[in-house]
Amino acid sequence: MSDAHARPAAAPPAASADATPGDALLALAERLADAGRQAARHHFRTPVAVDDKPDASPVTIADREAESAMRRIIEEIHPDHGIVGEEHGTVRGDAEYVWVLDPIDGTKQFISGKPTFGCLIALVHRGRPVLGVIEMPALGERWVGAAGRPTLFTDAHGEVAAGSRGCARLDAATLCATSPGMFAHAADNAAFERLRAASKLTLYGGDCHNYGLLAAGYLDLVCEAGMSYYDFAALVPVIEGAGGVITDWRGRPLGPGSDGRVLAAGDRTLHAQALEQVRT
Repeated sequence: MSDAHARPAAAPPAASADATPGDALLALAERLADAGRQAARHHFRTPVAVDDKPDASPVTIADREAESAMRRIIEEIHPDHGIVGEEHGTVRGDAEYVWVLDPIDGTKQFISGKPTFGCLIALVHRGRPVLGVIEMPALGERWVGAAGRPTLFTDAHGEVAAGSRGCARLDAATLCATSPGMFAHAADNAAFERLRAASKLTLYGGDCHNYGLLAAGYLDLVCEAGMSYYDFAALVPVIEGAGGVITDWRGRPLGPGSDGRVLAAGDRTLHAQALEQVRT
């Protein structure tokens, strides 16, 4: 590995005792991911009807069934917890603990038969994401991050600790975004173009899988805009627990009031350099 991409030992961020999810909550998150995986796999690459939501984004029975299955489990185990879901709305949104669900992140990939769609599950404690899962049903990959713990990656080979890689120079960085079309506003597009021009390599596609790959040390930067709460809440504990940084484009923590612009980096120095390019 070159000096530009040294791999440091990842350390989870410090967390207060009341914000650190216990084993029972981690087990529940894994159970939710299993339910999401099962529903998505059942419908993947089968003839499913595709409906258009009011914002023109596609939705299928797989989205709805996966979220419904996860919501039933939460209601059974923790009826006091809130739920924010992309497909079925919000209940108890002011609860101390709130689950934020995106049952199929990358529905366009899903309906096109591509395997890079995911299921995103977050647990938010008093507005702060403290537990996150990136589940990739078709790929058999899963990242689980929790405040105060290292991020864990699981695939067919078993479970290992995930760690982002060091890359302290933009001109050595690999940058990813799901689509150039997500930078619809002129100022956002100009900001992304500055970052793209300063980076070594830019790739498009991937949706939530990009953030998992960043946590695993294969990518250096992910920059996106137009994201919703359920698109990014689960990413925060995964990235931070792997030693990376994830904020909005002004360097502020992500939360329910964020503006949908997200910048993630595997290296703190790189993140600071990227912020200088995208700040508007």
